[in-house]
Amino acid sequence: MRALYDLLKKEFTYDANRDFYAKFNPSLDRGMDLLSYRPMRSRDIKSIVAIEKQLYNFPWSEGTFKDCQKIGYLCWVCDRVDQVVGYGIVSIAAGEAHIMNIGVDPSFHRQGIGRGLMDRLMETADENRCHVALLEVRPSNDVAIQMYLNMGFSEIGMRKDYYPGKKGREDAVVLSLPLAAKEPEKEPEKESAEKSAKET
Repeated sequence: MRALYDLLKKEFTYDANRDFYAKFNPSLDRGMDLLSYRPMRSRDIKSIVAIEKQLYNFPWSEGTFKDCQKIGYLCWVCDRVDQVVGYGIVSIAAGEAHIMNIGVDPSFHRQGIGRGLMDRLMETADENRCHVALLEVRPSNDVAIQMYLNMGFSEIGMRKDYYPGKKGREDAVVLSLPLAAKEPEKEPEKESAEKSAKET
């Protein structure tokens, strides 16, 4: 209950100083203290699509992002005083966390936002007791590949003709990161019963 309260407090508490410096002192608003990470809202999607179109020649559509929410994928954004500057989406199933999409506004590249989003997605995977994280990346995306390798991912294979391209299909590098899956928490009564059974 306390965790829920802290989350809601962070989400809805207005920070006047943060808002002032971001709006009237743009030279000071580049710090990480002005960035926050939170679950994606429906009203974020138009901003996300705008970023997506800047990043990719074959971007996801608005409908695709809406479907991700409907299906139940876990979607996160990074914002800077109510301006979405990055997003990440992960699918959780059968103990696996599949990173579906991640993107950062080009104006905010090289500020650690991509790594911050990945950290949130990995925390989400951990909370859902996943034992492995998987993702695909274009072989030409050297910056992203290096970030993933720095996080501990390793290459486990290739997917042939996975991505659309201007000159035909492009392969995908498949990366994997083992996770320490948490054991489900036992109910107090059940745990006590098991302990008594062992003692008899």
